[in-house]
Amino acid sequence: MLGVVDGRRAELVECGRFPNGPVTDDRGALRWDVQALWRGIVDGLRSAGDVARERGVEIRGIGVDSWAVDYGLLDAAGELVADPHCYRDPRTDGVADEVYRQIPFADHYAVNGLQHLPFTTEFQLVAGASTGSAGSAGGGGDGEWGKAEQLLLLPDLVTYWLTGRRVAEVTNASTTGLLDARSRTWSTELLDRLAAVRPGLGALRDRLPELVEPGAVVGHLLPEVREATGLGEVPVLAVASHDTASAVAAAPLGGSAAYVSSGTWSLVGLELPAPVLTEASRAANFTNELGLDGTVRYLRNVMGLWVLDECVRAWAAEDGAPVDLPGLLAAAATEPGGRCLVDVDGDEFLAPGDMPRRVAEAVARLGIELPDRRSALARVILDSLAAASARAIAEASSLAGVVVDAVHVVGGGSQNELLCRLTAEAAGLPVVAGPVEATALGNVLVQARAVGVVSGGLTALRDVVRASVTLRRYAAVS
Repeated sequence: MLGVVDGRRAELVECGRFPNGPVTDDRGALRWDVQALWRGIVDGLRSAGDVARERGVEIRGIGVDSWAVDYGLLDAAGELVADPHCYRDPRTDGVADEVYRQIPFADHYAVNGLQHLPFTTEFQLVAGASTGSAGSAGGGGDGEWGKAEQLLLLPDLVTYWLTGRRVAEVTNASTTGLLDARSRTWSTELLDRLAAVRPGLGALRDRLPELVEPGAVVGHLLPEVREATGLGEVPVLAVASHDTASAVAAAPLGGSAAYVSSGTWSLVGLELPAPVLTEASRAANFTNELGLDGTVRYLRNVMGLWVLDECVRAWAAEDGAPVDLPGLLAAAATEPGGRCLVDVDGDEFLAPGDMPRRVAEAVARLGIELPDRRSALARVILDSLAAASARAIAEASSLAGVVVDAVHVVGGGSQNELLCRLTAEAAGLPVVAGPVEATALGNVLVQARAVGVVSGGLTALRDVVRASVTLRRYAAVS
């Protein structure tokens, strides 16, 4: 995306798009093809430069955001040891329970404030750093950890390839389980205790890069990147590199609004000035991830449109042709609501593959006989997603002591009119939908502020958002 910002409004221009998804390696592991991502990024930067020249604007910065928790390992030469694992890979099955036996969940939460998720970075590290592995130095599972000199989260890996500098941006680092939610620094306590779980992780502290806050200048494009893209010595800036952190930064929140960053996952919660680390919050499995300008994203990960997307993918494979998604959603809107609600956060929905069967089986376990129509299954999914978001909003409100007066839905799910309407009904609150490209907009606005095109705090950034996009409103149903 090229962001064109004049200080009052921001325009996003799409300059490149390429597919992404986990691939299975020759040992059956799910990994990310980061070299393919890198080629797409370079092509996109080249295109962005062409578009900027056509429009007579100067590219003042580049910022990278991505999903959380996954990481690449670099060897002594600064090369990737292997393609990064995908968090959906089953290698972490049972690992969290093993860790909690030695470091209780309550002890984790008191420091990092994170909800339990089986694929958090620390559990991936434990899975990959088993002791006594052949061919590894000090342990390393399949040998990868033993070869590693540095760990970089995925957006930081791309930033390293752009600049040659290795850092960890705090909003994404806060999802690793290794950060202190209060101090916004790596937690010596958790790192030391984790080494006792896997002695091979004793060197982890030395393999973590320095932390930076959004807005920091990480470096400038390397000569080889400038040559490949046709760009000049453009600065590369740390942004809120966790995609949800960027999306929330661009959510035009006001008053005491909750947000739903709706995409593959739905991230549902509140923006707060400090973490909520109470026992009640831990028991409710709410997370405290770091946000822009010292804020905390107090939220729960709710399974998002992944479930519906996987159904659509399966149906397309069955038909041998793309599914008419607008037609499917229109038909789903005519289906009776409230037939049943499935637990979309169930572990059975985490992995890819044959999602229609798994949803249908979850419905059957409730004793419900569902019509054999794709639209009926889609309606159950959307009803269930809306109900899950409403529950999370109500719990966040209670746990944080905040009276919520509206819900902002941002991201791709803000285009789903049926889901937005169902969320307003389930929550009993008005829903404001947009922006769609919230993550890209938040990324761009942090850069614009860093280079002096925009000034002020989050309120000022959100004023730019309100002036730049058309928001849709869905009334609460009493």
